[in-house]
Amino acid sequence: MRRVDRVRLEKRRRLILTFGLAFTLGALTSGALIWRADRLADPFDEVPVGAESSTAAPADTPLPAAAIPASPASTAGTSGSMAEGETVKLLKRRMLPIPVDGVSREQLRDTFDDDRAGGLRTHEALDIMAKRGTPVRAVETGRVAKLFQSVPGGLTVYLFDPAGTFSYYYAHLDRYAAGLTEGKQVNRGDVIGYVGSTGNASEDAPHLHFAIFQLGPDRKWWEGTPINPYDVLR
Repeated sequence: MRRVDRVRLEKRRRLILTFGLAFTLGALTSGALIWRADRLADPFDEVPVGAESSTAAPADTPLPAAAIPASPASTAGTSGSMAEGETVKLLKRRMLPIPVDGVSREQLRDTFDDDRAGGLRTHEALDIMAKRGTPVRAVETGRVAKLFQSVPGGLTVYLFDPAGTFSYYYAHLDRYAAGLTEGKQVNRGDVIGYVGSTGNASEDAPHLHFAIFQLGPDRKWWEGTPINPYDVLR
C-alpha cells in the first residue's frame, strides 16, 4: 500500500473514532438529563408527609383568609428532637393551663394511645369533653401558624410557641373567635375558638381534640413529633 493511501486510511479511521466517541457522549448526556427531568417532575419525590396523606401536605379546601387537619403526621425520627421525657419536663415547667374553660386537671383522661381507624393508627391527642360553645383558649403566647378545615379535624387551629419549637393543635371547633387570623399573635389565655363537633366528631359528644407536636427544623405546620398532652397537663 502506498504511503498516501495509508495516511488517508489513518485519517478516515481517526475521523470515524472521533464521531463515534461524540455520539456516545451525547447519548449518555441526554439520558442523564432525561432521568433528572423525570426526577424533578415526579410529584411524589421528596414531598413532605401530610396530615391526611403519606405523600403531601393536607389538601382539604382552606377557609377564607380571615378563617382558615386532623393531627399532623407523626415523625418520631425528626432530626434534633429532644428525648420524650426531657420534652415533657420542659413543657411541664411552662405550667400550661387546661385549654377548655371549666375543665379541671383531675377530669382529664389519657386518650393519647387510643386506637383510631380500626387500629391502623393511634390517637396521639387528648380529647377534652365539654359543652358545645365552651371557650377554648391559647395555652401559651404565640402565633397562629395555620387555620385549616379538614374532613376529619373540622375547624382547626395550629398555634406555634414563640420559639417555633412546639405546635399546639386544636380540632373539632364549633367556630373561631372573632378576628382570629393566620399570623396573628395571641396571648396565653386568649379565646381562640369554641368547643364543637366539626369534622368526624360525634354530634352528641362535642369536645376539643388537643395535641402537642415538637416541630422539625423546617417548622412545617402539618408535621412534627407527637407529645402526650396528658403527661404535660397533669
